[in-house]
Amino acid sequence: MPDMTIQSVYFERPGPQNTTRTLEIVRQRADELGIRTILVASTRGATGAQAAQQFQGYEVLVVTHSTGFTGPNVQELTDENQAAIQAAGGKLLTCQHAFGGVNRAVRRKLDTYLTDEIIAYTLRTFGEGIKVCLEIALMAADAGLVTVGEPCIAVAGTGRGVDTALLLVPANAQQFFDLRVMEILCKPRLG
Repeated sequence: MPDMTIQSVYFERPGPQNTTRTLEIVRQRADELGIRTILVASTRGATGAQAAQQFQGYEVLVVTHSTGFTGPNVQELTDENQAAIQAAGGKLLTCQHAFGGVNRAVRRKLDTYLTDEIIAYTLRTFGEGIKVCLEIALMAADAGLVTVGEPCIAVAGTGRGVDTALLLVPANAQQFFDLRVMEILCKPRLG
């Protein structure tokens, strides 16, 4: 394949003010490449509902926080947003975070970090959204909701909304080092 030049957008600041522009960038690149699978990180579901609506006709998978992330039995995804995502044809994935879980419990109890959180902190040097994009790709692959080895676009953010999008090739968590980032479509310059 010959060298290629593509546009990457670097936002001045991280945050939800970049959501609309991020989804426009994703739509343009998905259409250019014929990518039909879009992964979207969403906590309460508003961004997931917006993406599911905007990407009707695509395979949209909205990945939420695991139940209990902020407290026992707490699910942050609202019923209203869940209904809106599903009404627009989006799918939902709520499961254990690829870079959290039992290892996080060890950190909290024994005050020590383990491999998954070290990986997460390392990825955050590129921005919170980069870490989350890789994490949701692993989670979706482990759930069998994306095809390992087939490019898709992952979208995530810093706090609320989305400000980061990657074209990537997902892998299962057990094969984490087979995951490949093909293109950075957008991200905050500092984040």
